[in-house]
Amino acid sequence: MAGKEQRGGAAPERVLSAALNLFSRHGVSGTSLQMIADELGVTKAAVYHRFQSKEEIVWAVVAPALERLAEVAREAEAQPRRSRQVGTALAGVVDLVVEHRRVSAIILTDPAVSRLVRGHPVLYALEERINRVLAGPEPDAETLVGAAMLSGGLMAAGLDPRLADLDDDTLRRHLLDTARRLMRLRPLPRARTAAEF
Repeated sequence: MAGKEQRGGAAPERVLSAALNLFSRHGVSGTSLQMIADELGVTKAAVYHRFQSKEEIVWAVVAPALERLAEVAREAEAQPRRSRQVGTALAGVVDLVVEHRRVSAIILTDPAVSRLVRGHPVLYALEERINRVLAGPEPDAETLVGAAMLSGGLMAAGLDPRLADLDDDTLRRHLLDTARRLMRLRPLPRARTAAEF
């Protein structure tokens, strides 16, 4: 085992990749630090050298998605017009859902992660900022319902097994088109394919 540790070791990126794979298969509660070490072919001490607890690993897995959500909120809030704010927020959230499908699935379906992450003040504040952009300053009932359906629907679509075979570009295009319709924005112009010329 020492040879394996010297070749690949327990580099943080490898630990997080192995943890995400195991979390997807066994859930966070069903994954131990020993299982992560075994997946990497290293000792548990090598994993502990990088991360002090499974909770720390969970946060490190989720952190890139949270950082991206903060960027989306900043970019949307900086837009001069409401329609541009909403369009920017939708595009950013759709990209986030597509790029982080497995992380979204873990957050939504794993009770251990849900308890850890969903009530965290950082995530709560980010969700509130995005919701304010989507719903606007004085939303009517239709806009509130649309924003609520959109938030839940985008997350659920990222983990729906019926959509698992769609490539990222196809999923992104259809999610964004549907989200824009729901929020009463004009559809984006679609590039024509060679077959359409």
